[in-house]
Amino acid sequence: MGSYEWTDNGQPDWFGGFSALEVGAKGRTVTLLNDRSHLMQATIERRGDAIVGITPIATTFLSSSKGEPLTRRVLDSEGLAQTSNGTLYISFEGVARVARYSQAAARAQVLPRPDAFRQLPLNKALEALAIDEQGYLYTIPERHPVKGQGIAVYRWDGTKWSRPFDLKPRGKFRAVGADFGPDGRFYLLERDFSVFGFRSRLRRWTLSPIGPLHEETLLQTDFGEHDNLEGVAVWRDEKQRLRAVLVSDDNFNRFQRTEFVEYLLPD
Repeated sequence: MGSYEWTDNGQPDWFGGFSALEVGAKGRTVTLLNDRSHLMQATIERRGDAIVGITPIATTFLSSSKGEPLTRRVLDSEGLAQTSNGTLYISFEGVARVARYSQAAARAQVLPRPDAFRQLPLNKALEALAIDEQGYLYTIPERHPVKGQGIAVYRWDGTKWSRPFDLKPRGKFRAVGADFGPDGRFYLLERDFSVFGFRSRLRRWTLSPIGPLHEETLLQTDFGEHDNLEGVAVWRDEKQRLRAVLVSDDNFNRFQRTEFVEYLLPD
């Protein structure tokens, strides 16, 4: 449906590195997370179906459980999930963990860290995070420490973590973003990289008590078609069409770009 490149003109030096997003009602607001623990609320300006502008409203630098700024290995925030009352959950891939924030400026409440999180490789840990209608969290590492295993999905039910199922890996793609759509289905954004650039894939499943069902590949781009897409949010527009908006992580590299891309999805 189109793409929009967001430049850093007039933005602070931490601008960029966006790895996750949540879109508000009617696709007019967005909460963005970058991989240096900055959270931004912004409005989206549209002309018809196309994004034509992003305007920041407020920014917050996430705090630790002690109320101190995050630094070094605990800084690398990657996944974002938001409840209807505004509570935020953030996943990290440096020291692999998920933290709860009652609001953006609040102190972190770190959820228990299972042994499985401690075994994840640095910089390849909890990339994707999503929340379902029951309030259960689902997080996925970019790479599992054991080669040949499926794509591990960890679920927090409010009291403990479990690994209820794995997803089928296909090709060299790795998980980078996730969301539950308004249709209740689970969406997974994946990325691959070569000397020709990045390519992306979006798959979805219906989650059931016996595991993931009805796998569909909705989108697979060519190398270089988009930048490094890492965040995904699925929503319905005013015409009740199902849409996905994706954002790229420019890695604070002047040869890359912050790009918002939207696709119309089948119901």
